[in-house]
Amino acid sequence: MVSIPIDDNTNQDPTRRAPLVLGKADFETVTETVCRIAERPGAPVAWYVAFGISATLTVGLFAAIGWLIMTGIGVLGNNSPVFWGWPIVNFVFWVGIGHAGTLISAILFLFRQKWRTSINRFAEAMTIFAVMCAGIFPAVHVGRIWLVYWLAPYPNQMGMWPNFRSPLLWDVLAISTYATVSALFWYLGMIPDLATLRDRATTRLRRFAYGLFALGWQGSSGQWHRFEWAYLLLAALATPLVVSVHSVVSFDFAVAQLPGWHTTIFPPYFVAGAIFSGCAMVITLAVPARAYFGLKSLITIRHLDNMNKLILGTSLLVGYAYGIELFTAWYGGNMYEAFAFANRAGGPLAWVYWLMVSCNVIIPQLFWFKRCRTTPWIMVVVALLVNVGMWMERFVIIVSSLGRDFLPSSWGAFRPTMIDVMMFVGSFGLFLTCFLLFCRFLPMVAMAEVKGVLPHGEEKEGEGATDEH
Repeated sequence: MVSIPIDDNTNQDPTRRAPLVLGKADFETVTETVCRIAERPGAPVAWYVAFGISATLTVGLFAAIGWLIMTGIGVLGNNSPVFWGWPIVNFVFWVGIGHAGTLISAILFLFRQKWRTSINRFAEAMTIFAVMCAGIFPAVHVGRIWLVYWLAPYPNQMGMWPNFRSPLLWDVLAISTYATVSALFWYLGMIPDLATLRDRATTRLRRFAYGLFALGWQGSSGQWHRFEWAYLLLAALATPLVVSVHSVVSFDFAVAQLPGWHTTIFPPYFVAGAIFSGCAMVITLAVPARAYFGLKSLITIRHLDNMNKLILGTSLLVGYAYGIELFTAWYGGNMYEAFAFANRAGGPLAWVYWLMVSCNVIIPQLFWFKRCRTTPWIMVVVALLVNVGMWMERFVIIVSSLGRDFLPSSWGAFRPTMIDVMMFVGSFGLFLTCFLLFCRFLPMVAMAEVKGVLPHGEEKEGEGATDEH
């Protein structure tokens, strides 16, 4: 006999490893639970409501971009000296959101953490959609968006090549590499599950669509051997990208001479913050998804508890980075650097700074308590506040440093315009639209990987074991 954990018993501790004992039908149960979401003719009412709202916001995003292209970059709130406004804040925010997928999929896979199997698929999808949202903002921020192809290093009649001494070009290379590897890793892992949907398809169109992307998968031992090696190699390739991508993004700031930016702590600080916000977004998406799509037997409270522990750990790292920033500003003896941090904590944007500290450092400490880590509504509230705090962090870093630099005569204030707000809110619409379509038509849980961590019924029969995935 084999078992998988459940968490639907409200009379018991939700993290207690109480097994649901099943027989040889375990594999079939996993398949039915995941496939029925994509196969049934209609989605829950909540899905249609959420899709309608997100699609409307997406239309608003593209309408704002169209207006910006027709009118010019002046419709944004960027000004002198705050030449980088909300577009770069949103860019760094969305790149950070995209880090949790690679962390959960690649790094935990290399460390053979079996609990990742139920949540890695939609975390990987979240990565793709977040990076897609991130790429929009630098492209429109350059002004003449129709000339953005000049950033690509290609032979041309003008003899013009990008200036690779600019950190913005480093972003182009790092993020395009990260997006490519993440997309390959996500798609490769789905191939066996797409073949399952192909074999279960009842219409010719669905059979053709799933069969096209399943690439002729038949599940032979030779195919599994090549699949496992390719998956391992992509995981090993994706792992250093978790560190490198957001480190490169931090170089946009760290290599500048501006007070508040010119610091060596930025690369590890940005990486910790990216994983922090990404894990919070995983919780934000996982809790409603498991409730509305009937996945509580696969995405259990124990999975969410482990994610909340990651949030708590990275929160401590982020809080440590905040403290070290203040210490080095004082210890370094640079009056401009000291003023930059005094301005953050006591200047006109002090309310944003302290909201950031509250959301990123103080509130996640609730996860020291098991009840908070295992109560769905509490973890969702904390995760939402973490993402608010991480957006505030990027706003504080960019706007407060640019608004008040070396000379008081050049100081200025930043105020977002309606186009700024529409693009920011619309980016969430695009992200959720893509995610909802993924949930509706593709396998949300990696069936092949979940089955791989469940013991075979024949091997456990008679032993009375309670192994769980």
